Amino acid sequence: MSFSPTSSDIASAAPCNIEDYSVERLGQSISSEDLDSLIETTTATILSDGVFGWYTPPERKILSRFFEGLLLVPDRDIFVVRHPDGSICGAGVLAHTTANSEAYSACATIRAFFIAPYERRQGLGRRFLNTIIDRARTRGAKVLDCRVRETLTDAISLLTSLGFSHWGTHPYFTRIGGQTVRGLFFTKLLVTDEEAMHWQKADTPSASPIQPQPNTAKTSLTLYPAIDLKEGACVRLRQGEMDDATHYSDNPAAQAKLFEDAGCQHLHIVDLDGAFAGKSANVQAVEDIIANTSLPVQLGGGLRDMRTIERWLEAGVSRVILGSAAVKDPDLVRQAARAWPGRVVAGIDARQGRVATEGWAEVSELTTIDLAKRMEDVGVAGIIFTEITRDGMLEGLDINQTAELARNVSVPVIASGGVGTLDHLRALRTTADDVPGISGVIVGRALYDGRIQLPEALAVLEGTC
Repeated sequence: MSFSPTSSDIASAAPCNIEDYSVERLGQSISSEDLDSLIETTTATILSDGVFGWYTPPERKILSRFFEGLLLVPDRDIFVVRHPDGSICGAGVLAHTTANSEAYSACATIRAFFIAPYERRQGLGRRFLNTIIDRARTRGAKVLDCRVRETLTDAISLLTSLGFSHWGTHPYFTRIGGQTVRGLFFTKLLVTDEEAMHWQKADTPSASPIQPQPNTAKTSLTLYPAIDLKEGACVRLRQGEMDDATHYSDNPAAQAKLFEDAGCQHLHIVDLDGAFAGKSANVQAVEDIIANTSLPVQLGGGLRDMRTIERWLEAGVSRVILGSAAVKDPDLVRQAARAWPGRVVAGIDARQGRVATEGWAEVSELTTIDLAKRMEDVGVAGIIFTEITRDGMLEGLDINQTAELARNVSVPVIASGGVGTLDHLRALRTTADDVPGISGVIVGRALYDGRIQLPEALAVLEGTC
């Protein structure tokens, strides 16, 4: 995440008194006037230094969706600096650790922070950052982190002057203009002097060594029953071959309801015709599923442009899966991930470690791990990994590839392709206990054939048997 330069308190003449400016924390909505002003000042900052991961301004509608979506993300605060005339001339994002994250509950992170280029060098940066620090402290954070490109010297000076400590350097933080730029990691303790006595640095002699404890917790995984659509019906393919499809139901909406009634919490839908055609094909079937169930739906197949993605998200789909686009149009994935944070997932389908596209009809030279890292960088919320040679064969997941992928990225990985027995699910859950990045599994043919009963599968994945 970019951290745009703000001026330190090297004062110069200012057109307005700094006390006439205000710092505000936005709610879950924003007026059209403020959104226009925020987009204008963000665009100016992108052109000057880059911010929010952009170094070239995107289209206005993309920035609009980005900010509107960001306002809805839990545990995020958006701050703005308001000029005396009412316009916005700075913005920042503070991320709080989710309430159920015990390990990191004391930490908060500044994800982005900037003052517009035309409002710098009058002390606004210091005032703005102090407001964010106060908010983090009020929310109970004991430690505040941020990271900044090494080229943003004013921002580094400001952080240092406010008591942030530089503790590490990322050698491959970002690429700008064909050059690799390092990133600097900063942290600040927000505790009182008395509490600070208990927060010695981990490498100081007075700090008590922490002995690693064995991980005895059982990882709970999410089951995603698969509904693959071909010509309006539920089918399952073998190894991704459209000519080798088994027909299961002419009523996908009723099938979705059966999964819901059996206790499933999510649905995984693939428009097979859309995947091969490059555009949505089974529109009515998907709409019927959405209307007939209250479960969150993730949808893939034929989603190749922003208009189609937006159409399905507005229609009630919870998450979209971008597969071929991940290889052939990574900019689309980046734009979508920014426009709809948390709602874009990358589908990585591979034949023996090489990524396949166009409904699995084409195989590239790109490896699964290389593509996964690229998708992580552009901001996807998760990765669905399928080894095509196992899909529909009921011979077991490629657990080794799945685990290796999960070890190499920080976003959740969902396993897919080959589940045929409860033992296959037990093996995945056992692996997930050691590789926490594995978050779920997609099951298709084994459910339809009756080889696996849903109550038993859910019990296995939830760690109760």
